[in-house]
Amino acid sequence: MNRVVEPSRPRAADLGLKIGLLPHGRHNAITDVAGVSVGHVTLVEGEGALLAGQGPVRSGVTVVVPHQGNVFRQKVTGAVHVVNGFGKAVGFPQVTELGVIESPIALTSTLSAWRVADGLVDYMALANQGILSFNPLVGECNDGYLNDIVGRHVRPFHVTGAIEAAVSPNTDEGNVGAGAGMTGFGWKGGIGTSSRICELPSNQYVVGMLVLTNTGDPRELRIGGAQVGRSLLPPGSSEDTLGSIIMVVGTNAPITARQLGRVGRRAAFGLARVGGVASHNSGDFVIAFSNSEERPQVDDSHLTPLFRACVEATEEAIINSILRAETMTGRDGNVRHAIPIDRLAELLRAAGSVD
Repeated sequence: MNRVVEPSRPRAADLGLKIGLLPHGRHNAITDVAGVSVGHVTLVEGEGALLAGQGPVRSGVTVVVPHQGNVFRQKVTGAVHVVNGFGKAVGFPQVTELGVIESPIALTSTLSAWRVADGLVDYMALANQGILSFNPLVGECNDGYLNDIVGRHVRPFHVTGAIEAAVSPNTDEGNVGAGAGMTGFGWKGGIGTSSRICELPSNQYVVGMLVLTNTGDPRELRIGGAQVGRSLLPPGSSEDTLGSIIMVVGTNAPITARQLGRVGRRAAFGLARVGGVASHNSGDFVIAFSNSEERPQVDDSHLTPLFRACVEATEEAIINSILRAETMTGRDGNVRHAIPIDRLAELLRAAGSVD
């Protein structure tokens, strides 16, 4: 099943932004990596005053499935990196120790992380009966400004639903899945994705990125090199940089877990290009995988194109997560506004960032 949704709001490329030097894949998404699929379950329910445990709900779950087989039995090369560890990630130590990922990668609201992990275990246990241990992998961001976060409304069955809904290609961005209640540099944020094609001596490979953006000081926002935050701020903006970002890197390059870790660490540079500083209370994590079935064959001296691809795809995915997000009103009438495209386009043209 294919899913390419006509965007109601533009992506970076639609505005004429050219991020970096490398070409992007066919759909400019992490699903350009062959075999990768993405699924979302979005929960938007209720309005008005917060009643803990009841709502309003502005949350969800997003899953990245590394290939179309049984991920537990056909593990993929994996690596994780902690940029700033103010977070509640699940499953990271085993990936660090063993260099493999054995479950779909799930993203969700902070206090729903463990229920989402339960959902991954339910899914893997059903598909691998007789196995008594699993390592579910969950990244999270805090959507409490808009969402009844203590209510933990994301349930295990939502995880199964997201996995079953996972498709390729998938360019859904903004308020979908885990992005429903998130904030990006003071604006409405959420899910973003991008990809790059790399030419290495051995072959051509794809590096894809999917981000869950929920971080950043509005004054620091940079888009296409333009210092947008100096001229365009959200209504009622503050210096508050509470939040997090999860960056999921996927590739089909045949590299080792150590090399994959080197690639994944470059995602932090892409975050910095957009204006992220990894503040004290921001949980900034990278999850990276390679689904190549080939024996690792890339020499360290040839990794630079993969590094560049990770940086560029991260930068563009974060920008897309903000551009594609729509204004959302949540609990207690709290609002995160969509960045105004017309005004932004004017600023980008004046800065020479677009043609």
